[in-house]
Amino acid sequence: MSVVLSGNWQLAGGRLLDCSRPRVMAIINATPDSFHPGSRLATESGERRAQLSMVLEQGPDILDVGGQSTRPGSARVGAAEELRRVVPVIEELRRLDAAVPITIDTYHAEVARAALAAGADAVNDISAGALDPQLTELVACCDCGYVLMHMQGTPETMQQEPSYDNCHQEIRGFFERELARLERAGIARERVVLDPGIGFGKRMGDNLDLITWARSFLDLGRPLLYGVSLKRFIGELSGEQETERRVSGTLGVIWELLNQGVMIHRVHDAATARQMINVWMGLRGISGE
Repeated sequence: MSVVLSGNWQLAGGRLLDCSRPRVMAIINATPDSFHPGSRLATESGERRAQLSMVLEQGPDILDVGGQSTRPGSARVGAAEELRRVVPVIEELRRLDAAVPITIDTYHAEVARAALAAGADAVNDISAGALDPQLTELVACCDCGYVLMHMQGTPETMQQEPSYDNCHQEIRGFFERELARLERAGIARERVVLDPGIGFGKRMGDNLDLITWARSFLDLGRPLLYGVSLKRFIGELSGEQETERRVSGTLGVIWELLNQGVMIHRVHDAATARQMINVWMGLRGISGE
């Protein structure tokens, strides 16, 4: 099966990340309530530094730092608390590694501004600018990278009867409209990665539709990011109720997505994802860096 490969992603400062090969985005949760307990960072600085060092040793291509859980039904925290959680983590990561790209997982413009100043390279926004209209203006002014994600509803309401007539076609239309809006706001397409938002206002059938038809988004000309790691639909498909037992199922879905041309994968376990991706690349004669 041939795979259509995506191009570069422009990050802060004009830096380019080659997305014509698979990329592992490691999840770093500076939160006390993320759905997967094993991904939560310690609050004590020494223990937290050791955890971050271990993540870096796993060889991720990107680090995604978040200070607010966005699991279904989660309550929001204010920007001040989110800042308190994420800025020290980004500063610590920059002391440990000055080069690895960092995304800040937030929909608050205030948090994004501080994270970028602390060393982040891109904003990963679950709301496409809907939860804080100032975020689009900030991203345009800061000339950073941007993850444009689709979500139906909000984290509090998104799994309360989400509905689509044709999920992947509707989200494709959303991407087309939003890319045009971002361009009008001064955010070039080269700075944008597309995430269809698996599990964010999606039923089981919707998630499977977005996986089956992932290739249909590629002719929009931007790299695709999927976050399927340990999610509920994998538990439902596999029969595994415990999140930590869904790693094999996660890798199976990522393998299918790689075959569809999805090159950026947001995961809780970067080491196992890296091993699987190396095998996938090796079987296709794709060399590493």
